Amino acid sequence: MLYQYLNGDNWRHIYIVGDLHGCRALLDQQLLAVRFDAQQDLLISVGDLIDRGPDSLGCLRLLAQPWFRSVRGNHEEMALNALLQHETLLWKMNGGDWFWQLREEEREEAQRALMQCQTLPLILHINLEERMVVVAHADYPSSRYAFEQLVDEYQVVWGRERIHRLQRGQGEAIAGADAFYFGHTPLDQPLSGWNQHFIDTGAVFGNRLTLIKIQ
Repeated sequence: MLYQYLNGDNWRHIYIVGDLHGCRALLDQQLLAVRFDAQQDLLISVGDLIDRGPDSLGCLRLLAQPWFRSVRGNHEEMALNALLQHETLLWKMNGGDWFWQLREEEREEAQRALMQCQTLPLILHINLEERMVVVAHADYPSSRYAFEQLVDEYQVVWGRERIHRLQRGQGEAIAGADAFYFGHTPLDQPLSGWNQHFIDTGAVFGNRLTLIKIQ
């Protein structure tokens, strides 16, 4: 699935979290701190739930929660390529070793959850009362956003051209939506420019996990 539509009216508060990379305990601390209510609130992930951190399986378990949504990140893509096409080297080189270290029962649970990642959208469209917010893992590779518009899926998940331009002080707004939230590129602190927000603050490398409230 390329796009998924969410209506903000269905929740009290909506939060977006940066790349988790197995840092489930850090996420749980943050949710406690903001008094997240699983009955009324929604948490959206920019993808990369797994790899490098201490609890990839714990992060995959979020997929079963009714209060959680995620787009697919490049680490989920690498995992799927490993499981479906047996191309394991790239995933192992990028932190996928945890999967083979699990006990058999847990590995089966992780595999089921990873296969479920095939159904994750690449782009989340969130309609709020006064604005429209778009979430994707790495980029929205177009100068104008439109729901269901075809875009380069590889760039959505892997692209870094836009953030590299932003880091040089260059760029422009993406027309058609109010705000875009991306992860993918680890930063010391969130980076915003025009209507784009990059929120992977490298929690797995000892930095803070970024959690943003959009409603």
